[in-house]
Amino acid sequence: METTTAKKILFISFSLSGQTSNLVARMANGLEATGVEVTIERLRPLKPLRFPFGSIRATVFMMLLTFFRKRVPIAPLSDKCRQRYDLMILAGPTWSYHPSGPVLSLLDRDDTGLFAGATVIPLISCRGYWRMHWFGLRALLRKKGAVVVNRIIFTHPSREPWRTLGVFLKLAGHCPEKSKFLGRYYPRYGHEKRQLEEAVRFGVLLGETLTAGRDLAALDFQTSLAVSRGRG
Repeated sequence: METTTAKKILFISFSLSGQTSNLVARMANGLEATGVEVTIERLRPLKPLRFPFGSIRATVFMMLLTFFRKRVPIAPLSDKCRQRYDLMILAGPTWSYHPSGPVLSLLDRDDTGLFAGATVIPLISCRGYWRMHWFGLRALLRKKGAVVVNRIIFTHPSREPWRTLGVFLKLAGHCPEKSKFLGRYYPRYGHEKRQLEEAVRFGVLLGETLTAGRDLAALDFQTSLAVSRGRG
């Protein structure tokens, strides 16, 4: 009787507020439904990061640091990351137009060849401005020898300028979604339920494509649910 070895996917992820973690968990559910083996490695900062930042002043200061791509030192990866995987998904939020500090630290210290020859798809969770993050991350991954075959982007669904204002206030420790005025335009922080369901669908689609040996680059993840075109 012929047996088929299950495909294996490694998620390496960082999530500050839980938005990326939610997307990763839903995608993993979709992948596992297709028989793919999923491993999730979470990046752990050596010094725990505070969320929310607690004040407007602290938020502005953090935004300045992240705009200049401040690194956040992380703990060593577990041994499970040294296994062979058919696909790696590097997941994280956008920090001031760039990859997050923990992800940048991971790429800085990749002296073991973690990404060399690996097939990688970045998963980006962001307010709405992801292109600089994507181009920069792709360049860094290619420099490490990775084969970047596609991208998965999820933006917050609210309209601008309420999206930017709402995220800023949330980071500062406020609850704009509960405001009588702002709540009408900014009903929630982060990704909505329909986007999480879309992440499950993406996982199924990715798992089926990987298992069938089809081209991952041909997949179109730029749907209106994932990336809010025209709404921001």
